[in-house]
Amino acid sequence: METSTLRAGGPGGTCVVVVGRIGRDLVLRTDGLPRVGGSVGVGERWEGLGGKGANQAVGLSQLGVPVRLVGVVGEDRAGDAVLRAAGRDGIGTAAVVRRGRTALLVDLVDAPGSRRLLEDVPPEGLVTVEDLERARPAFADAGTVSLQLQQPSATLLAAARLARRGGARVVADGAPEPAVRGELLGLVDVLRADAAEAELLADGPVRSLRDARALGRRLLAAGPTLVALAVPDEGDLLVWPDGDLLLPLADVPVADPTGAGDAFVAGLVTGLRRGPDVAAAGRLAAAAAGSTVQRLGGRPDLSGLAADSLPGG
Repeated sequence: METSTLRAGGPGGTCVVVVGRIGRDLVLRTDGLPRVGGSVGVGERWEGLGGKGANQAVGLSQLGVPVRLVGVVGEDRAGDAVLRAAGRDGIGTAAVVRRGRTALLVDLVDAPGSRRLLEDVPPEGLVTVEDLERARPAFADAGTVSLQLQQPSATLLAAARLARRGGARVVADGAPEPAVRGELLGLVDVLRADAAEAELLADGPVRSLRDARALGRRLLAAGPTLVALAVPDEGDLLVWPDGDLLLPLADVPVADPTGAGDAFVAGLVTGLRRGPDVAAAGRLAAAAAGSTVQRLGGRPDLSGLAADSLPGG
């Protein structure tokens, strides 16, 4: 590792804009899954604001970052509830659109670290290009725009272009669809992918640190200045033009891996707002993920990692 500094993103900016999924989370912990025709009791239940975009926005707010959310919730009671929850979390929701029904995400945890996720995401729950146009004022003073790549490709491209025109750093979480991968990566400053997404980006297995380093270098050549890749049984690898850094898996009990990636991105974005030290940003990201896997559900609790003050950017 030659250096741990990185220049990425544009000038100024008072907030982070997150474009992503918003829904209602239902987390159920059981002692096992029922057999066909059978039943099991629920040991623990939690309901609240969820979805990858919302989870990341919650984490950013807990870390002291002003954050606005761009997404869709339903015209139903669940939509009312999640918007109230976002407001309590200090998240700006003026750019959240309401239509249809609210997405429901059910997290079944039947043993420590073992989970199954059921997703009911209606088509009208996706962010459209027209939604982005209406949300344009939210981008006006953004220093960072974070994109969850579960949204339509046209929306992601439009959001990345809008962020670029405003001078914001563009962060993408996931694997772009092949048809737009080249164009989108050319607009992205920071790309994060979990192990499954890394294999999609590589068009093949990524089984070792060597594989991940090679993939990271390929992705840097496509446009990003920082790539973060999850490596199975190893941790998260950061790769940038002057070096790379492995962040080992945290030695903590894993209750539920849901939301670890969202917390990682929230920590990484926060760290890069503090300054260009990639290693420091990566350590904060890893700490955020390690904290989240010890809890049931995707909602983080990162307030203990918050800084007293953060520079804009």
